[in-house]
Amino acid sequence: MPDQYQELREKYRQRIEREFGTTAVSSSQNVSSREYTQFKKELYPARYSLFEKASTISAKILNLKPDPKKAEIMQKNLDVCHLNTTPTGVLSLAVLAGLFVMVFGSLLLFALPILVGSEPLLFLVMFAFIGGLLMIPAILKAPEFMANTWRMRASGQMVQSIFYTVTYMRHTSNLERAIGFAADHLDPPLSLDFRKILWDVETQQYSTIRESANAYLEFWKDWDKEFVEAFHLVESSLYESSEDRRLSLLDKALDVILNGTYENMLHYAHNLKSPMTMLHMLGIILPILGLVILPLVASFLAGDKPFLTTLYISLIYNVGLPIGVYYLGRTILSSRPAGYGASDIGEKENLKYLRNVNLTLSKNVRIGINPLFFSTFVLIICLLIGFAPLLLHTLNASDFAFDSDGNLKMLEYICPPSAGINCDEADKIGPYGIGASVLSLIVIIGLGVSMGIYYSLRSKNVIKIREKTRTLEEEFSSALFQLGNRLGDGLPAELAFGKVAQTMRGTVSGEFFTVAEQNITKLGMGLEQALFDPRVGAVITFPSNVIESSMKVLIESIKKGPRIAAQALLSMSRYIKEIHHVEERLKDLMEEVITSMKSQIKFLTPAIAGIVIGITSMISAILTRLSNQLTTLATQGTGTQSPLGDMLSIFGIGMPTYYFQIVVGVYIVQIVFILSILSNGIENGADKLAERYELGRNLINSTLLYCLIAGLVMVAFNLFAINVLSGINVG
Repeated sequence: MPDQYQELREKYRQRIEREFGTTAVSSSQNVSSREYTQFKKELYPARYSLFEKASTISAKILNLKPDPKKAEIMQKNLDVCHLNTTPTGVLSLAVLAGLFVMVFGSLLLFALPILVGSEPLLFLVMFAFIGGLLMIPAILKAPEFMANTWRMRASGQMVQSIFYTVTYMRHTSNLERAIGFAADHLDPPLSLDFRKILWDVETQQYSTIRESANAYLEFWKDWDKEFVEAFHLVESSLYESSEDRRLSLLDKALDVILNGTYENMLHYAHNLKSPMTMLHMLGIILPILGLVILPLVASFLAGDKPFLTTLYISLIYNVGLPIGVYYLGRTILSSRPAGYGASDIGEKENLKYLRNVNLTLSKNVRIGINPLFFSTFVLIICLLIGFAPLLLHTLNASDFAFDSDGNLKMLEYICPPSAGINCDEADKIGPYGIGASVLSLIVIIGLGVSMGIYYSLRSKNVIKIREKTRTLEEEFSSALFQLGNRLGDGLPAELAFGKVAQTMRGTVSGEFFTVAEQNITKLGMGLEQALFDPRVGAVITFPSNVIESSMKVLIESIKKGPRIAAQALLSMSRYIKEIHHVEERLKDLMEEVITSMKSQIKFLTPAIAGIVIGITSMISAILTRLSNQLTTLATQGTGTQSPLGDMLSIFGIGMPTYYFQIVVGVYIVQIVFILSILSNGIENGADKLAERYELGRNLINSTLLYCLIAGLVMVAFNLFAINVLSGINVG
C-alpha cells in the first residue's frame, strides 16, 4: 500500500512538472501571501520590534537555555503579546545586557572622573555594577510586563467585545459575522485578537470558528473567567431552536460579564489599599523627609567638592527612586481586572489633525503645528534663563547683591575651606546666592511645564470631542428607546429620525439625529449615507464605537423589517444603560483611592517638597556663612594647633541650593509623571487619551505650585537666616 501511494504521488508530481514546467512547492516550505504579511505587520506592535531583534541576536551569541518550567511561563507571556522570540533569546539578552553594563559601565564611570581631573569614585563604579546586576532580572521580567500591558489593554475592552457580539447575534445568529463585527468596532489589541480568530479559520489552522474561538479562550481562563463564560453562552445560543431561549442566553452572557466585572473590581479596590500605602511611603513621604537631613549630611560629606554630593543625591533621587516607584506602580496596575475601557479617538484617521495646534488661515486652508515645537521652545528659553548663573560665572561676570549689606547676592561663588579666604576665581565653588537659587526654579518650570504643554495641546481638542460624545452616549439609551418605539409603530426609519430629533431638541442626542435628518431631507442621502458619509455623516460628527455599532445594527436589521430593527434597538438601549450603570459603580469603588492619589499629585507632594527646599536653602545659607567666617577666623589665628583648624577639617561647606533644588525639582516632575500614569491606569485602564490629558494638567499645575511655594519659602527663610547670622562677627 505505501508503495502504491508513492507511485501515485510520483506520477502526479511528474505530470505537474510536465504541464506547468516547474517543480511543485514542497509542503515544508512556508507559504506566505501579501494579505498575511500585512496582517502580521499590523498584529505585532512596532515598539516591541527592538526587543525581538535584540533577543534573536543574543540567542545566536550565547544560546542559554532557561529552566523548563520558567521557559513555559515565559513562552506563554511572549505568545500573549505576539512577540517573535523565544525564552532562550530573552535569557541570553538579559545576561549579555547585564554583563555589558557591569563591565563597560563600570569602566566608563571609573574613567570619567579621571578625564575631568578628579579621583575615581568607587560609588559610581558600584552603582554601575549593581545596575547591571538588576538589569538581568528586569529583562527576564520584561515579557511578563509586556504581557500584562497587553492583557490590561485588552481587558478594558472585554465588556465592549461581548456587547458588540451579543448585539449582532440578536438579529443575525452567525458567530463568524458577529466576531467580525466586534473586531471592526474594537480598538487594538483585542480587535487584533478577534481578527486572528477569523484568520486561523481562513488559513485552516482550525476547521470551524468555534474551535478557533475556544483555542483563544484557553488563555483567558486564568485571567478572566467571566469573559470565557460569557463567550461560551454566546456560542451556546447557536444551538437553541427556540428564539426566546436564544435571546435569553445572549442577555445572560452580557449580565455575566457585567456582574463579574463589578465583583472583580470590588476585590481589586479592597486589596489596593496596602500596596498604595507602600507606594505613598516609599515613593513620596520617606524621600521627601530624607531631604530635610540631606543638607546637614552634605555639609560634612561634601568637603571642597559639593558637586560630588549632588551627583550622589541625583543618582539616588533621579535614577534609583523613580525606577523603584515605577516598578511598584506597574506591579499594582498589572493586577487590575477587566473594566469598561475608553478608546483613543485621536487615533482615528479623520481626527488625527486635532492632535496638532491648528491655525485656520482661510476657509479651505489650515496649518497644523506639532505641539512638540511649542514645548521645545518653552524648554530652551527656560533652560537659558535657569542656567544663567553658570553662564555668567563662566564669562567672569561681576556679582551683585540685592540689598545694601551684600547679604542677598546673585551668584555668590566662594572659596572652599581648604583654599582659605583668598583663592583664584577658577577654584571658587557655587553658586550659593539667593538669586541663583531662585533662577534654578526656572529650570524645573521649563522641564515640567514644557512636558505639560505638549501633552495638553496634544489632547485638548480631542478630549472636547470625546466629552461631547460621552454626553451623547449617556443620553443615547433613551434616544434608542424612542427610535425603537417609532420603528415599532411602523414608521420608516427616515421619518423616525425626524420625530426623535424633534422630541429631543436641545440635547446632544437631538443634535445627532438632526444632522442625520438634514442629510436625508436637504442633501437627498439615503439612511446609510446620512449616517456614515465620510464628510458630513452623523456618526463622523460624533465619533463613538457604541453609536457607530448601534447605527450599523440599525442598517443591518432594518433590511429584515421595522419590527426586527425596533427589537434590536430596544435591546441595545437596555445594554447601553446597564453598561453605564456598571461603569458608575466602578467609579464609586475606586473613588477613595483615586481621590487620595490626585490630592498627592496636585497639592501634597509639590507643597511639602517646596517647603523642604526653603528649609534646605536656609540651612545651606547658615552653613555656608558659618564656614566662611570660621575659615576667616582660622586664617587670622597664629597657633598651629588651632581648634578651628581641626573643626574645619570635619566641617565641610554646605551644598549649593542651586544644584540641590534642581535635583529635587526633577524628582517632583518624575513623581508627578509616574503617579499621573498610575492614577489614570487604576481609574480608566489603558486609556491613553485620558492619560495624556491628565499628564498635561498635572505637570503644569503641580510644577508651578512647587516652584511658587519653593521660591516664596526660599526667600523668606534666607531673610530669616540673615537675621540669625547678623549677630555673629568675625573678630
